Amino acid sequence: MGRNFKTALFGAAAAGVIGISAAAWSARPDQNAEQAETFRQLELFADVLARVHADYVTDVNDGAMMEAAVNGMLASLDPHSSYMNADEFRDMQVQTRGEYGGLGIEVTMDDGVVRVVAPIDGTPASRVGLKPGDYITAINGESIMGFTLNDAVDKMRGQVGSEIKLTIARESKDPFDVTIVRENIVVKPVRYRMEGTDIGYIRISQFTEKAGSGVEEALKSLKKQGGGKLRGFVVDMRNNPGGLLDQAVDVSDVFLDGGEVVSTRGRDPLDIERYNARKGDDAGGLPIVVLINEGSASASEIVAGALQDRGRAKVVGMRSFGKGSVQTVIPIKGGRQGALRLTTARYFTPSGRSIQGEGVDPDVIVLASRDPKIKGPILSEKDLPHALSNAFGPGSKAGEDDEKAQKKTLGPVDQPPENWNEKDDFQLKRAQEILRQSAVAATTPKKPG
Repeated sequence: MGRNFKTALFGAAAAGVIGISAAAWSARPDQNAEQAETFRQLELFADVLARVHADYVTDVNDGAMMEAAVNGMLASLDPHSSYMNADEFRDMQVQTRGEYGGLGIEVTMDDGVVRVVAPIDGTPASRVGLKPGDYITAINGESIMGFTLNDAVDKMRGQVGSEIKLTIARESKDPFDVTIVRENIVVKPVRYRMEGTDIGYIRISQFTEKAGSGVEEALKSLKKQGGGKLRGFVVDMRNNPGGLLDQAVDVSDVFLDGGEVVSTRGRDPLDIERYNARKGDDAGGLPIVVLINEGSASASEIVAGALQDRGRAKVVGMRSFGKGSVQTVIPIKGGRQGALRLTTARYFTPSGRSIQGEGVDPDVIVLASRDPKIKGPILSEKDLPHALSNAFGPGSKAGEDDEKAQKKTLGPVDQPPENWNEKDDFQLKRAQEILRQSAVAATTPKKPG
């Protein structure tokens, strides 16, 4: 959509980094103690590396150890910062274009175990029934406890057509195995259809490069199909793990008539970037209901939060995942030595709410099924090791507000009746009912007071 997003570059070898840092510190005498401690730690690292190299029981691969050290350093910061070697960096670039080989699953690391954020619609992971919150404890019978996220993802990659066996731990069930055949994953991020004769349904499964244009295409087709009977749109982002920031802005732009979509704030509170929609609402002001759940993360939370804050949509479903941090991909040596995926900012909705750790609360809470276990907070971003706080620092009012927000439990909920057929989508049914009610209210003349 013609927007420019900053790309940070980082191209210094380890020795160069130390040299640059030393020069910076020499110009800041107030940090002499910090400088001395940092160099002491670097000396300790060099001593440990030399001792392992000399005395470990078997020969060691220096490159592998250095890569593991870098990954360990980044993993200690937050769940989403990591190092990608050159091959992984190329894979990431392919994935954002929406076509790649694999299982079709978004994962993160939680206490040394790989946790499913969401399977992607129409992929092998989705077809075998993997769910948000599942834990992958073993791959082909080998435990992956203690693996880095990159190591686990590497083991799940493989030749298209080959099989992989995952051991899954799911709450209230005994561990079980699923066998998945790897495929060439071609993600179609947007699907759409008419629900009855009066509601347009738009499903966004991931924010890859074509999400914005896909929603534009969906709106044009649905408005044509619905004609004058169209009451509004259901935008379904359940189990959408997110994706590209510019695509979240583009999708929001389709439904908003100008104004702010999202802002990002870095370490310096004054370092704020705002992303705005352009004039013109492609949906023509028709009512919108957005569907989210605990598997809705990142870019999907940006869209839901923007439309909710701007009064453009009613949000229905379950509280979202709460992944409200910005990762900048920083190529090293032009990508020849891989890249850093580094958390550099937090997302904020138009009203100034931070998504991080808290997520987006629906206007109407609707359960997908009559599950008596769903009584309180569901595992989310804030439960991950080293997760960022919602605020800029401890002791601030925002920090206090975040602590309260993290203790929130679900309020009154809408759930399927006892005789409900579990194969039917209760959340979608309720979204349609709410949308039709909103459409009627919008067209009912007000009585004079």
